[in-house]
Amino acid sequence: MFDGQTILITGGTGSFGKQYTQTLLDRYKPKKIIIFSRDELKQFEMQQVYNQECMRYFIGDVRDRERMMQACKGVDYIIHAAAMKQVPAAEYNPMECIKTNIDGAENVIRASIENGVKKVIALSTDKAANPVNLYGATKLCSDKLFVAANNMVGGEVPRFAVVRYGNVVGSRGSVVPFFRKLVSEGAESLPITDLRMTRFWITLQQGVDFVIKNFSRMKGGEIFVPKIPSVKMTDLAKAIAPDIPLEEIGIRPGEKLHEKMCPKDDSYRTLEFEDHYVITPSINFHDGNVNYVMNNLNEQGKSVEQGFSYDSGTNTWFLTVEETQVLLQEANA
Repeated sequence: MFDGQTILITGGTGSFGKQYTQTLLDRYKPKKIIIFSRDELKQFEMQQVYNQECMRYFIGDVRDRERMMQACKGVDYIIHAAAMKQVPAAEYNPMECIKTNIDGAENVIRASIENGVKKVIALSTDKAANPVNLYGATKLCSDKLFVAANNMVGGEVPRFAVVRYGNVVGSRGSVVPFFRKLVSEGAESLPITDLRMTRFWITLQQGVDFVIKNFSRMKGGEIFVPKIPSVKMTDLAKAIAPDIPLEEIGIRPGEKLHEKMCPKDDSYRTLEFEDHYVITPSINFHDGNVNYVMNNLNEQGKSVEQGFSYDSGTNTWFLTVEETQVLLQEANA
């Protein structure tokens, strides 16, 4: 699919962008891979590792529509991974979060349409489902923008879709490297905001593979949700440091006890496939009703039961401490 094509990754110097780039180089022969991000140091460091002839590095901010327009010229596929994602930082700097996550999404959409990009997938988060914090609320707005963008182009390109998943094992700024750092510094306890807390868990490579597959599956307007395990945060801490006691410190601003990826209010338009769910659009597009039950890979889904909710606390698939340790090893986290 990506052989001879030009792919742009916004926020491309992040954990996801690097892994996606590595996977593209390993499996395909792209014409160009464009890394679009605003940090020149991170671009310089990434360039030392990925300096292949097909690589391009664009300094720019998704907030800057004119720069996005320039970056998208001649692009076939876009993965929109740029975001302000730290929950506490978003709570204390709300306007900055809105500018990046909402205004930035609109700029990516406009630039994609103006430049005739074929397909766009935006990365979302479980925090966008029934959001209780600003980060989640901005990502919900972003999701709505990308879904509705299909209505702006009718039956023409680009096609837009969203991929929503949970915590990524070992990603930059996540709890795993935080715990590892505390252990290496000789911490006497590990802080847990609430001992009952659970989270959805996915490896970086699983996330990358899911996005790649959905470029082939998508018809436009879908929110793709993978079937992934939950982990108790207490079990995660035990998997990292079994002999260190835990200290309950209280939930942080904007934090949930459990996360949802498919809220029950969306159950009437949620489809279940073998290894994922699809939340279909709540609006009809110009080209009529799209049959989402059968995707472009001829995989067939079925409607979920009324009131269905995909929740990390009630998930039927939980990792044990031992399974969590294996996952951490596989993810090199």
